[in-house]
Formats: sequence, C-alpha cells, structure tokens
Amino acid sequence: MLDIPTHKVAQVILYGHEVDRAENELRGFLETLNEEEQQSLIAVMWIGRGSFEPDDLAEALMTARQEANTPTADYLIGTPLFADHLEAGMEALGLSILDEEEDLL
Repeated sequence: MLDIPTHKVAQVILYGHEVDRAENELRGFLETLNEEEQQSLIAVMWIGRGSFEPDDLAEALMTARQEANTPTADYLIGTPLFADHLEAGMEALGLSILDEEEDLL
C-alpha cells in the first residue's frame, strides 16, 4: 500500500493548511522524507484530486516514481489546495488521519 506512515501525511496536511506561515517548516519536513514517502504523498494527492481512482493506487505510485523530476516541496506548494487533496486522498483510500492530526495540534 502506501510507503508513508499516516502521521507523516497528517503533518504535511497541517503544514499545508498554513503554508503561508509554515512554508519553511513544510519544505524542511519534506526533505526528511525518503523518495518512496515523497512519491506516496504525490500519489495520494492525485487520488484526492481525482486524477486517479483509489483502486489505481499502484498505478499512481508508479507514475509518481516515473515522473519525479520536480522537487516534492515545489510540486506540492505549486498545487492549489494540495492539503485538501491529501485529506481527500487518504479518505478515499480508507485511511483516517484524524487522530494523527489531533495529536499534532
């Protein structure tokens, strides 16, 4: 399934909702993720915005690996509503991040 723990996705979502104030923190956090974790984030975001269906997670992950030519931070920050798309993607995949988000607040 995903190569990133849900608590890390929750952290990115929280930074994403405050990207105007927390861009440096988001960039720093994304730099700590390995390639597989970063690719999983992109795949989840794509599912959340409707570019892929939840059943196509493997294809989304493969596409994220093949098309990884922009730094993940730049790609996410340049994508409008990326935090909302991540939330929707996690929900579409049946993965809850509510507890993780609450723990981070």
